[in-house]
Amino acid sequence: MSKDTNTAQPYGGEAKSRARTVTVPEILSMKGGDTKIACLTAYDYATGVTADESGADLILVGDSLAMVVLGHEDTLSVTMDEMIHHTRAAGRGVKRALLVADMPFMSYHVSLEQAVSNAGRLVQEGRTKAVKLEGGRLMADRVRAIVDAGIPVMGHLGLTPQSINTFGGFKAQAKTTDAVKSLLEDAQALVEAGVFSLVLEAIPVEAAEIVTNHIPVPTIGIGAGNVTDGQILVWHDVLGMFDRFTPKFVRRYADLGKEATVALSRYCEDVHHGRFPAEKNTLHMSDEELPGLRKVKPRKRK
Repeated sequence: MSKDTNTAQPYGGEAKSRARTVTVPEILSMKGGDTKIACLTAYDYATGVTADESGADLILVGDSLAMVVLGHEDTLSVTMDEMIHHTRAAGRGVKRALLVADMPFMSYHVSLEQAVSNAGRLVQEGRTKAVKLEGGRLMADRVRAIVDAGIPVMGHLGLTPQSINTFGGFKAQAKTTDAVKSLLEDAQALVEAGVFSLVLEAIPVEAAEIVTNHIPVPTIGIGAGNVTDGQILVWHDVLGMFDRFTPKFVRRYADLGKEATVALSRYCEDVHHGRFPAEKNTLHMSDEELPGLRKVKPRKRK
């Protein structure tokens, strides 16, 4: 009897390759479940493949690419064209996880028409399956308009990096009772507008627990404790490949930045001293062709 390829199986080896494609309804169904939602960022084909094969349920092409890939000081400089370019590249490597793309700064703030148009570009040109945007009640009409256009939306509350100039930097949010009340109202407004999930960034675990327990869609934490329905981290932070700063909520699972520097330094040293390429890295002509090399001479210049 053949196995049902639509049946979810544990990740790893052949089982992982047969696991079904993750959809928005499946992410919704994981709310309050025994298995939490594992999310990662990705920014190109290589990181998309790696994140997808790791068993991540949701992969976000985050506007964090402005910092970790393009070298900007914050997320505000990345453009729609850049987001589309990187989303399309990452999407070529993502075969199983749900692909979501960030809407960059000022791509949805001006009007409903602008919001829907740019969300549509990320789907049509970037080939994402959903978009994410930041903001609460003030952005609920944007969320509703995008959802009405048939595009799933993930919300984002707490520390919203596109608002760092308002916050005065990358600072934790919702640290008072009044702030938590406002956060919950924002979350409820986004749910009513149609979000299928909600990122909660850099807030106290107590605040995250209240929001998680009072809304019907999954919450995805980043610096919000272990009470949310899932977690997301930046690919470069997990692997130790971004050295400007490491947020408190990050756990590094490798230090590939240092390992890469060591490996590349060895390569440069070998080139400098003639140790690379070695004989095993070298191509040779066949013995039959070697006699003919004596007849090869440069053309005389006129």
